Amino acid sequence: MTGFAIVLGTFILMECVTWLTHKFVMHGFLWVLHEDHHQPGYGVFEKNDLFFVIFALPAMALIWFGVNDPAKWYMLFIGIGITAYGSAYFVVHEIIIHQRIKLFTRSSNFYVRAIRKAHKVHHKHLGKEEGECFGMLWVPVRYFKDALKSQQ
Repeated sequence: MTGFAIVLGTFILMECVTWLTHKFVMHGFLWVLHEDHHQPGYGVFEKNDLFFVIFALPAMALIWFGVNDPAKWYMLFIGIGITAYGSAYFVVHEIIIHQRIKLFTRSSNFYVRAIRKAHKVHHKHLGKEEGECFGMLWVPVRYFKDALKSQQ
């Protein structure tokens, strides 16, 4: 049960890490990697995709240390939590929101509508300043309320 709690806690904490990283790193000193993601007409791959690698490296290291050193067993579960969040992020951001893989293109689910709207509001800003809605799996409550109202 402890391992599951660590995975779940890490998964939840990663939404906070993602928000902070998106606001202060991606829209800050690493804007050079994120900028093409805010431009219309980006291709199949963009520099922004390097952030998947940047987040994957610590997860892989944690899993490796957790498997190879019994005293660091907890690192395995932290690495699994980061990996689980990265997988959810990929599905939400790449498949559901940006539809880089054509699945769920006509979903009327209120959660999907809420995160799509929040992300659209985020992308209305083409520059790194004045951004909003930096979260991914949890967005400001007003978008959930709007999505529920429009569903009725």
